[in-house]
Amino acid sequence: MKITDHVFLVTGGGSGLGAASAALLASRGAKVVIADLNESEPKPDGARFVKADVTDEASMQAAVDLCISAFGALHGLVNCAGVAPGERVVGRNGPHALASFERAVKINLIGTFNAIRLAAAKMSAQPAEASGERGVIVNTSSVAATDGQIGQAAYAASKAGVNGMTLPIARELAKFGIRVVTIAPGIFDTPMLRGMSEEIRASLGAQVPFPPRLGRPEEYAALMAHIVENEVLNGEVIRLDGAIRMTAK
Repeated sequence: MKITDHVFLVTGGGSGLGAASAALLASRGAKVVIADLNESEPKPDGARFVKADVTDEASMQAAVDLCISAFGALHGLVNCAGVAPGERVVGRNGPHALASFERAVKINLIGTFNAIRLAAAKMSAQPAEASGERGVIVNTSSVAATDGQIGQAAYAASKAGVNGMTLPIARELAKFGIRVVTIAPGIFDTPMLRGMSEEIRASLGAQVPFPPRLGRPEEYAALMAHIVENEVLNGEVIRLDGAIRMTAK
């Protein structure tokens, strides 16, 4: 799938991994629609923004429809919207709040699926490229899906769900020429970490075998772009983590 002159929807594109992805796509000549609740961050030149909640059907349908009304098609979906709560199953104040567990699963897993199903429906009905490809979907998981730490039960469960649905959805959508690939980042320098002290951030980066630092959003975006352009990548979960394997805590 070429990036130039193709249309991409980026959820969570207002900051972090999503913002880097939207910026790279726009810099390579793509037509970009950013769906996010965050309206304050600067957007790439030419990108369209829609305030959208990935867990809400009507909200995400409006984001998908904007791609069609503004640019005439939808070739790529990049799912970056997510939250990273931290809470122990049995903490000092009692059991894990059920509401916070539900919220993590609703945003990270159900929100990802909501965007996939609506985008895929549009992609499946549009003309195919010469190769037969109609679209590509890139999801965001986490190394926590397999290496979840203490306090990450909700986050790990939600991301494991994203991993688990990657292959069956890729198999189902293959008949339409739509690929599905998931990136599982390690520890990245995103707004989720920027509230931490520099000492803690340095400590986290030092846990990475090589390079011993936090990942950069631009490095996530570079892999996303390669997935878009490499037609053989499909149905896979790719770790982007500097060889880290998370310890218990």
